[in-house]
Amino acid sequence: MPKATSQKRLNRDHARQQQRPMVEEEVIAAQLEALVTPAITAQENYYRQLGMRDRILNLPFMVAAVLTLLWRDVASVREMTRMLGREGFLWCLPTQVTQQAISQRFLTFPAELFERVFKELLPEFRRRWLGRTKRTLPDSIQFASGKFERIWACDGSTLEAIFRKLNSLEDVPIGKIAGKMGVVIDLITRLPVSIWFRENPKASDVNFESDILNIITSKTLILLDRGFYHFQFWQQLVEQEAHFITRLKKGAALEIKQILTDTYSIRDRLVRMGSGTEKTPYITVRLVEIRSGKAWHSYLTSVIDPLVLPPYVVADLYGKRWRIEEAFNTVKRLLGLSYLWTGSINGIQLQLWGTWLFYAVLVDLGDAIANELALPFDRISLEMTYRGLYHFYVAHQKGLATDPVLYFAAKENQDLGVVKTVRKPNVKLIIAPFPDSANRHINFFFERSPQVHLTTASQA
Repeated sequence: MPKATSQKRLNRDHARQQQRPMVEEEVIAAQLEALVTPAITAQENYYRQLGMRDRILNLPFMVAAVLTLLWRDVASVREMTRMLGREGFLWCLPTQVTQQAISQRFLTFPAELFERVFKELLPEFRRRWLGRTKRTLPDSIQFASGKFERIWACDGSTLEAIFRKLNSLEDVPIGKIAGKMGVVIDLITRLPVSIWFRENPKASDVNFESDILNIITSKTLILLDRGFYHFQFWQQLVEQEAHFITRLKKGAALEIKQILTDTYSIRDRLVRMGSGTEKTPYITVRLVEIRSGKAWHSYLTSVIDPLVLPPYVVADLYGKRWRIEEAFNTVKRLLGLSYLWTGSINGIQLQLWGTWLFYAVLVDLGDAIANELALPFDRISLEMTYRGLYHFYVAHQKGLATDPVLYFAAKENQDLGVVKTVRKPNVKLIIAPFPDSANRHINFFFERSPQVHLTTASQA
């Protein structure tokens, strides 16, 4: 018999080290400076309130340092110190600073300043998004955006297995679990809405429910995974005139109150769930079930009226919740948030806010490319855009490119893989509120259709 071998369970986020651009492009650097500087300036008064002195290692320097660590994949504080002394980085001119001073600053610089810079930038990113009117939206997002002002997805993700990226921080213990982040993503703009951090890595997603309730407003539709499967929380959302879509848990008890549609491929019903207690109050929701092959996919939504959210729209919207998983993959695997710089909570939060800021910049660039090509954002690969910055750098140095958006959109540069290949036939979402048996032979919830040019929500 062959020998049994034990396999160490690997964190998927640590499965492979990604190749990074590792160059600084002056055009991108100038655009970053123009974008970030007003947000940094807005924090000057608060910076002084914290008793921070105007020194070399101030807020502009720390933002530049963190973005440089992310962008150029700097291996150590020693290398960053050498880089700063010889060439500077981003908007920081060459400056002589000790390695020890930079190391200490990473451990003690208030992370809340980074959080404030990040939040200051979000309205600017949305303003830029609203100014682009040529790229298209997915059918379900476009339909729902006519009914709701905001369409969000939320989830939690653990930051684990500390790796000392900054080699000079040798006294910091490794092998710890670092905490947990809760994130809300706007599915219309694909930009982060809010981010929270908990030191306890085993914290349940339930711990983020109060944070969600604090930011959610009326006319918001939020997509929830089953970590937020709590009737009391659902009721609170409805009381704030917000709505949700989630998946039905296997074996859930429910009482059918009304049948809206019952065909070969779809079951749409009003059901009552809960036990009437304070913890599990009664709540009436729609149970939408869609047949795919031999399997049924079951969704719950607080939107009772099929005219507001037709059943196939409910199913397709929930499928878009995967966009937040893509965001986690981008920040953790591509931008290195799985390889934490330090074991200090403050240092982790510096990296957390800096990484999500960089992610928002990358989304903004991807959206600009999509708009230039009049394509849905889904057709743009953020990973290949990020890796393509090196090729833009080379082209710019040769005098062959001046604008990264135009460079990535150019026909001759499509070999960079920034635009994803279409693998599925063009389809149109069925938006009938009460689909009948005539549709029983369609594939899942899509049917083939000619190309339909959609408008953005800002145009509707």
